[in-house]
Amino acid sequence: MRLRKLLSLLAACGSLAVVSATSLAATPSKDNSELHRLFDEDQADRDPTNMKDRDWEAVNIRDDARERRVKEMIADGSLVTGPDFYYAAMVLQHAPRPDDYLLAHDLCVVAIAKGEERAKWLAAASIDRFLINIGRPQRFGTQFQSQRSFQPPRLVEVDPSVPDQLRRELNVPTLKEAQAQEQEMAKAFEASRRPNKSLERTREK
Repeated sequence: MRLRKLLSLLAACGSLAVVSATSLAATPSKDNSELHRLFDEDQADRDPTNMKDRDWEAVNIRDDARERRVKEMIADGSLVTGPDFYYAAMVLQHAPRPDDYLLAHDLCVVAIAKGEERAKWLAAASIDRFLINIGRPQRFGTQFQSQRSFQPPRLVEVDPSVPDQLRRELNVPTLKEAQAQEQEMAKAFEASRRPNKSLERTREK
């Protein structure tokens, strides 16, 4: 009789423990609101509208402050969710040092492991940026650069050994698509430099 009561009690305790553990596991972690804000500010500073009139010196100052804060948050363990790691990586992607791009890539790896799909492209872009900055060809073809203000952006040298299958897995355009994008960028660049014919006719009048 006592044995039966003991087994019933253990079963009840075990059920409670399972319910409690399940409840804890099911409780989702909240994304870090400060990291989200820093990410939004980073993206706002790169809004494609009015790029020519942007005060890039002021943007660089804001970038530096954001990068310092993100590194503080990484150091104190404030990153928890996939979006947290992705937001931090994007901020560091715009830092000036190769080590920051490498850290951004590592953050993307964690973000992907946590189910953050957006981090796939950024993982490729951050390692490409790192490689270019240490004098090596990029692997995935995410980076375009212009050496002079009067020259259109060009696709930076790409490692030919990287297959398109890897690009597709990381949500990156194929090499052929990147080359086509280069041509489109060149056309857009040339079009932006052509004189405005309608404006010229207005002036002639």
